[in-house]
Amino acid sequence: MRMPALPSTPWLVSTPAPGRQMRLFCFSYAGGNAFNFLRWQESLGNSIEVAAVQLPGRGARIAEPPIASMSTLLRALAPVLAQRDEMPFAFFGHSVGALVAFELTRYLQLHGLNLPRHLFLSGCQAPQFRSPSRQLHLLSDDAFMAVLGQYNGTPPEVLQNTELMQLLLPTIRADFALAEDYRYRPGPLLPVPISVFAGRDDDNKAPGQVEGWAKESAEACQVSWFNGGHFFVNSDRDAVLSRLQVELSATRRSFMQADVLSESARRAWRR
Repeated sequence: MRMPALPSTPWLVSTPAPGRQMRLFCFSYAGGNAFNFLRWQESLGNSIEVAAVQLPGRGARIAEPPIASMSTLLRALAPVLAQRDEMPFAFFGHSVGALVAFELTRYLQLHGLNLPRHLFLSGCQAPQFRSPSRQLHLLSDDAFMAVLGQYNGTPPEVLQNTELMQLLLPTIRADFALAEDYRYRPGPLLPVPISVFAGRDDDNKAPGQVEGWAKESAEACQVSWFNGGHFFVNSDRDAVLSRLQVELSATRRSFMQADVLSESARRAWRR
């Protein structure tokens, strides 16, 4: 059965096509944008539709003020997903994007909305084991850009472009604030399996910061390790996409089998 496309919205960038069976909503790291994920479409195949989330303050939304509050972001983003079609979906988020994906899933659960079939959380400390906030987003421009250089997530030529950085800094600060002002609140376990992606050379490896994600779900939690530091999703991209494709295929088979069993049960009840 052909699935209809999502309603047009500036929040999402995707390439719908016939034959899609599952949608992967992707949430970027601080300072990133939806186009970081568009190249994933070819690698993930025709059955998966990559729908990259585009937050205000970047890309075609560069003129919009960025959002620095998690609660504000969730209230704005949840209705976008609630208007979607009936295609099953999963979430993938890296760094602060993983935190957004996790809290958005909790928000959907709290409000009785459809949940992702799988949650992929990459390069992000488990919420109950987060390091103390350094409030980097409050630094002066020069100090903040020096920190960005240490993260190796922003190309040096971009950091050296004064005009471009003045345009980008408010958005990057807002993204950092989402993570640094975040406060974990206990809540019901998610009925969603979690896959944690982590870099072998990343700093986010203190006790509990990787395996601690298992405390957030009543379903299975699996950890996969990749070569590289915090931005292993770029440096070890092929391995990340290969693992993601394997797990998405398993998730897709699982819900398709469940749908077949449900339909068989409905037919038996009618008889």
